[in-house]
Amino acid sequence: MEHIRYSVAACQVDQPNPVERREMRRNTERMLSLVDSAVAGAAPFLPVRLVVFPEFAHAAPVFPTLAELRQKLAVPIPNEHTELLQKKAREHNIYIQSGSMLEVDPKWPTAVFNTTCLIGAEGILYKYRKVNTWIPYEVHTSPHDLAGYDEPLFPVADTEIGRIGCAICYDWLFPEAIRQLAANGAEVLLRVSAYMDPWGATEPMDWWTLVNRCRALENTAYVVAANQGASLRHYPPYSWPGGSQVVDFDGRLLAQASPGPGERIVVAPVDISALRHERAARRGHHMLAHLRTEAYPVYSAHVYPPPRAADNDATDAPLSYETNNELIDEAKRELDSSRRD
Repeated sequence: MEHIRYSVAACQVDQPNPVERREMRRNTERMLSLVDSAVAGAAPFLPVRLVVFPEFAHAAPVFPTLAELRQKLAVPIPNEHTELLQKKAREHNIYIQSGSMLEVDPKWPTAVFNTTCLIGAEGILYKYRKVNTWIPYEVHTSPHDLAGYDEPLFPVADTEIGRIGCAICYDWLFPEAIRQLAANGAEVLLRVSAYMDPWGATEPMDWWTLVNRCRALENTAYVVAANQGASLRHYPPYSWPGGSQVVDFDGRLLAQASPGPGERIVVAPVDISALRHERAARRGHHMLAHLRTEAYPVYSAHVYPPPRAADNDATDAPLSYETNNELIDEAKRELDSSRRD
């Protein structure tokens, strides 16, 4: 069996958030420089083959309405930023998980997606659109909620450095999302995140680390988690704790950035051959093989968006903070009703 071992780099950023499209180029140029630094720094050791950036590295949804996001920040994919990353991936013979950007697609004219791309020398290998948006605040669209959506929700790329899948930030608080990536074959799970305080990298609320380690060990997969390192002045009203990290398939922290804002490059080894051997040889604690899927009736019922929301036309209204709260309240009523039944 071919031995597949290399380094990964999680690059957290600390840049002013763009308020118009032309400012996104500044952020992308800085990301390209961080790629060069990650590759050069690891060159004398185990070379970097995969570089991961955080959520909102290209642009964050700083405007409260879909109309403003579409007008000022949303872009189609591919675009100049993905093309620059492709050129850099070709230059270094690496793969790059882009930071997320706000995407428009003419196929879905009323939607704005929070999207990240895995990019190699040959171009975009997959496009991941955030399924579990951070409601009520995020007003971009979950592809799950679009009638007739026919693209994979959890794509996995089969590459020369292993099978790679990605999910964005709040997705990781839903074990089902990451389990689906693993079920789709992912060996390296990428977390593109903008995880803020107090749920960050320090006790007593270090959800960031707890979740990353749990998703790794329960799926027997590596986790490469790049978190936003923006200072408070760049991304108010939250502070951003960084703490980017790499976790092995048994939940061990291989490397992590010190908590706190600022640019960091975290490099750690990934051994795909060892992971594949472990998955093949292990009998105990092989949760993917031990999964009793039909044991959980919760998944046979629809929860969100709530099925009765159409009664008050909430599902027909443009996404907003207010609409999201209406849908959340209705979903909670549905849950209460189902428990009483």
